[in-house]
Amino acid sequence: MSLNIGDAPPNFHLANANTAVGSNQVSLEQAFDKNGLVVVFECNHCPYVVASISRMNAMAEHCQENGIGYVGINSNDPLVYENDSFANMEKRAQKGMPYAYLHDSTQNIAHAYGAERTPEFFLFNAQHQLVYKGRMDDSPRDPNDVMVRDLDEAITAMLSGKVPDVPITQSIGCSVKWKSR
Repeated sequence: MSLNIGDAPPNFHLANANTAVGSNQVSLEQAFDKNGLVVVFECNHCPYVVASISRMNAMAEHCQENGIGYVGINSNDPLVYENDSFANMEKRAQKGMPYAYLHDSTQNIAHAYGAERTPEFFLFNAQHQLVYKGRMDDSPRDPNDVMVRDLDEAITAMLSGKVPDVPITQSIGCSVKWKSR
């Protein structure tokens, strides 16, 4: 299942690896700000995420300046990639991260959102409705090649009371590393 435009975000209450921003546990309601919320499914090892870190940090700061919450959620199985363990999430956060970095150890939240890749973004408005899902931009591995800033355009539209011209894009990145069932 995947969320559709207009859907409410599935609730979460997850451990936070970045206690410099937020408490040890962060809920959906705590993550929301007055104008909405961006949820990004990410991890530590994916080269698409690694190449996007400075842009994701800048996006988080842009969101904060505009009254939009921003959280990262790592749902990857650390048995598949040790770099995605909670301890390694804490190490990454200590290097400087302006947002809460949450651990979805059961992978229930990634399933509930329909997350498929890292990084993958979900933008919700102040009424808790999904208005955009997909990629941040069209070149996650090389910021010099970015031609379209999809998430930024969706945020601009949302803040001006409009519907994004493109509400769904295909995220570009590594697949979520699922636990074997």
